[in-house]
Amino acid sequence: MATLRSYVQGSWYSPADSADSGRPLHDAVTGEEIARISSAGVDFAGVLEHGRRVGGPALRELTFHQRAGLLKALAGHLREHRDALYAVSARTGATLGDSKFDVDGGIGVLQAYASTGRRELPNDTVFVDGAVEPLSRGGTFVGQHVATSLRGIAVQVNAFNFPVWGPLEKLAPAFLAGVPSVIKPASPTAFLTAKLVELIVDSGLLPEGTLQFVAGGIGDLFDHLTDQDLVSFTGSAATAARLRTHPTIVHRAVRFTAEADSLNLSILGPDAAPGTPEFDLYASGLVAEMTVKAGQKCTAIRRAFVPEQHVDAVVEAVSARLAKTVIGNPAAEGVRMGALASLEQREEVRRCVKTLADAGRIVYGDAEKVEVLDADAERGAFVSPLLLTADPDRAEPHEVEAFGPVSTVMAYTGTEQVVELAARGQGSLVGSVVTADPAFARDVVLGVAPWHGRLLVLNERDGKESTGHGSPLPALVHGGPGRAGGGEEMGGIRGVLHHMQRTAVQADPDTLTAITGRWVQGAQRTETDVHPFRRHLEELRPGDTIVAGPRTVTQSDVEHFAEFTGDTFYAHMDAEAAAANPLFGERVAHGYLILSLAAGLFVDPDPGPVLANFGVDNLRFLTPVKFGDELTVTLTCKQLTPRDSAGYGEVRWDADVTRQDGESVARYDVLTLVAKKEGAQ
Repeated sequence: MATLRSYVQGSWYSPADSADSGRPLHDAVTGEEIARISSAGVDFAGVLEHGRRVGGPALRELTFHQRAGLLKALAGHLREHRDALYAVSARTGATLGDSKFDVDGGIGVLQAYASTGRRELPNDTVFVDGAVEPLSRGGTFVGQHVATSLRGIAVQVNAFNFPVWGPLEKLAPAFLAGVPSVIKPASPTAFLTAKLVELIVDSGLLPEGTLQFVAGGIGDLFDHLTDQDLVSFTGSAATAARLRTHPTIVHRAVRFTAEADSLNLSILGPDAAPGTPEFDLYASGLVAEMTVKAGQKCTAIRRAFVPEQHVDAVVEAVSARLAKTVIGNPAAEGVRMGALASLEQREEVRRCVKTLADAGRIVYGDAEKVEVLDADAERGAFVSPLLLTADPDRAEPHEVEAFGPVSTVMAYTGTEQVVELAARGQGSLVGSVVTADPAFARDVVLGVAPWHGRLLVLNERDGKESTGHGSPLPALVHGGPGRAGGGEEMGGIRGVLHHMQRTAVQADPDTLTAITGRWVQGAQRTETDVHPFRRHLEELRPGDTIVAGPRTVTQSDVEHFAEFTGDTFYAHMDAEAAAANPLFGERVAHGYLILSLAAGLFVDPDPGPVLANFGVDNLRFLTPVKFGDELTVTLTCKQLTPRDSAGYGEVRWDADVTRQDGESVARYDVLTLVAKKEGAQ
């Protein structure tokens, strides 16, 4: 029987094959042995060194936009080959729907981070985090937070339930941040992750050393971690606690984030009585969370809190839906729920259900037997969906997680009680509240939020478009406090910055401009005879400046603007009312009139490299402008962001509008699209 290969130090590696080498891996549906897994002989110190020495430098040479482009290309490549992943996924017990949830979900994360990287990150290798902080009265000493790529490796220790989505949702933010990854999947479904890595390596898209794959145990890998490395773990809370306290992680303060098992909840609002759309959403959502991936989801609903008067109706509605769920071979037509990942996992679920049943009773399903279609129920890791009811005051439902198609319904009598019951889970990844009552939703969400990483409020209005209780999204954090691990993954740019070092840089404005590539207020400006709007993208430099004006603001300007726009706010048009205003004391010009006059001063009207103005950021009106004031605008090139795949790029300009005494009346950033020289792409 072949042993899964690892991809380490630039090549595929297999331990010496023998009849008894490695741990056997089985088809979850048939029980057939399909491979063995072992990392015997892998040089883990060499794996980490290869990533640091080869992968890291190659990634850090690329800008955020270039890395995003590779993620987009990888997503396209995997999408073209997803049928191959679906085929292998079926052997993990997954239905086609389950496989799409895993495979397409992972590809979607790559696409989302590719988009986020190009939209929210600069075409550079350093990320400027937040605004410049003035540190001195004269403005010659300023501070700025910057984020740079860590010089280590992102070590992924993944769970068995999402062998594609799990690695990709960790790879994407690390790669975008410029940090190589080592993927270590859980053994039962590692053969699917191996197929994923094979497709990635064969694509040739990722620079060598940026992705390595270990099939089997981690050996002494943790012993060789440094302060520049990171560990991202998904699995049980017990294993997370053991890894978190590894001597090297503690001694070197290695960044460690965990996404652990949790007793996620869903709360039915008192208003959601039988017959309401919300009641139906609750019942169907609970069934979906029990049966998708055979309940093997870290986000699945384990605790279902229901108003006391609706418990029987919920049990009846959920049971009726479960009775229509066909269980069996995922390849058989009509099957809606497949097998658990392994026979060992089935035994673990049965053990946990026995404990839960001691605190209540099983109201649907049988833990020991199940009817299956086109499969052997004993050789395959099949188990019936199991719905229980329990006394909410018992400890077991709040402490024991059966990681399978299992959920427990518990009654509550009021908002305060259900919030207290939620806290007994000691930290969860996700909770949901199904209600059409905004007041109840507010009380529950704010009450349970300290114990949850994500909360979904579901009702008729968002039900059709909602991605559901158990679907983490790349733009939002995935993680939770306490028992859920205390970590966060994804979350858009938050996930990228986790893999970077935030450093406070204190310097003079000119030096800070040189470091960040972004012009800073107080740094030198360069005035030239050529209007900046006549320059192509490659010809512009941060600090290029035009000073235009002055322009006197008259009463007729203000009155014409008011008549033309319809903005007749009293501070501009009513002398008596304006005089009584404590901020003005007399009639003043419209803020947007100032903005328009400033544009008229600095804009070059003739066709040229500037293609469009697509926005204004950080606009503040600082000082009132009165009749007779003279306005001057200083426009300075602040930041250049080329677009690799287009004939133009983005230019951010600092606009400072001042009056005759030199005081700023308005400050803002002007955003333009500027053409590259002819033929440049």
